[in-house]
Amino acid sequence: MLLQALLCVLAACYELAATLSASSDEQKGDGKDVTPLLLVSFDGFRADYLEKYQFPNLQKFFSDGVLIHHLSNVFTTKTFPNHYSFATGLYAESHGILASRMYDSEAKEFFTVHNSSNPLWWNEATPIWVSVQNWNYKSAAAMWPGTDVEIQNRTPTHFLKYDSKVRFNERLENITKWLTEDNLVKFAALYWEEPDNTGHKYGPENTTMMAKVLKEVDDHVGFLMDHLNQTGLWGKINVIITSDHGMVQCSEDRLIKLDDCVDPKSYILVDTTPVAAIIPLNDSADLYKNLSNCNMHMKAYMKAAIPDRLHYRNNKRIQPIILIADEGWTIVQQGNLPRLGDHGYDNSLLSMHPFLAAQGPAFRKGYRMNTINSVDLYPLMCNLLGIPEVPNNGSFTNVRCMLLKEKCSDLAAVIGIVIGAFIVLTTITLLFRQLKNRERSSSQPFARLELEDDDDEPLLE
Repeated sequence: MLLQALLCVLAACYELAATLSASSDEQKGDGKDVTPLLLVSFDGFRADYLEKYQFPNLQKFFSDGVLIHHLSNVFTTKTFPNHYSFATGLYAESHGILASRMYDSEAKEFFTVHNSSNPLWWNEATPIWVSVQNWNYKSAAAMWPGTDVEIQNRTPTHFLKYDSKVRFNERLENITKWLTEDNLVKFAALYWEEPDNTGHKYGPENTTMMAKVLKEVDDHVGFLMDHLNQTGLWGKINVIITSDHGMVQCSEDRLIKLDDCVDPKSYILVDTTPVAAIIPLNDSADLYKNLSNCNMHMKAYMKAAIPDRLHYRNNKRIQPIILIADEGWTIVQQGNLPRLGDHGYDNSLLSMHPFLAAQGPAFRKGYRMNTINSVDLYPLMCNLLGIPEVPNNGSFTNVRCMLLKEKCSDLAAVIGIVIGAFIVLTTITLLFRQLKNRERSSSQPFARLELEDDDDEPLLE
């Protein structure tokens, strides 16, 4: 009886969920009236800055929209890997932009942030601006990493070559010009270097300098809202504001010097702190053993043993030995501390997490979530733009509740109904069994008395 009742409830819930899903699909439309999307990244905006500092403009932005308190980003928690993960929905091992410095043994080339224009580094994935153009729309970008590179023989329709001297306002004005003058521009991306630069220079624990730069960032958000309003775009486009990673304080007393542990002639250092990529020149087993015992605040991994959760193993550009420093520790060959603040550490650390906020006609009002994965942003953007996803590591299911058209509250109610029904039916069944047991226990003495009377009769004879 209990099983049958539960099956009936589950069947009803499944039917309701299917109805909601069908209703959601009907609202997707045919793509003719696609609302443009603007993606903005403030580099190095650690999630808990929102709790420690005042952001009146940013608060105004997400108060009537969506706020994701923590974005679980990809490893390594560096600028280039994470910005390309936003654009592709892929982990670093899948899209190929693994770090700020890389070496490709087949091409025999080095990649740095200043030497990144060769398409061979980027062509392992299809960024969203290429997909947008493949769908016969146009795209625009203001200095977003990778947008000045011909990926799969294409750049965004409109883009600015990277120049750190170009002000935020000028970058945004170019974006809004392209959006207003060409209604086929459906996707735009804007990148800004702060508060990353200040975090590196002074460290996130320097509250005086961080308060100053974060006020500037908030002023930029204010300008963004005002400028979108003046150009007639506010309320007519969807806007996502986020960041690529957080920041942690470093110090001279948390320094790991590799050349104090191993012979400098025994290896090539491709990438440094806090994730160091090592190419052994002699016996890799011996080098690995020495590096493993180098410092208790640094873990050494042979490539094949890198933990699965990091999604950082299956790519030819990942070097034979990877070193990962503990939070706040710095790896160098020799020398002094290069910077007071850094990132790139294990992506499970909260200090490495950024935030995400969204505003626009597609988003819920006043909606809050604790966390999503950064790779989930890609399927969300594809859904907003009405374009098909290419294979990726994200999941639209994880972010669908951010959108007005998705009936997420009802889905939660369905789950609640199932749990509630199970509890009620279980309670009723237990009560029913208890009542039956009581009936049996109360009737049994009479049966025994009758039997005893029958047994007594022969004795009386």
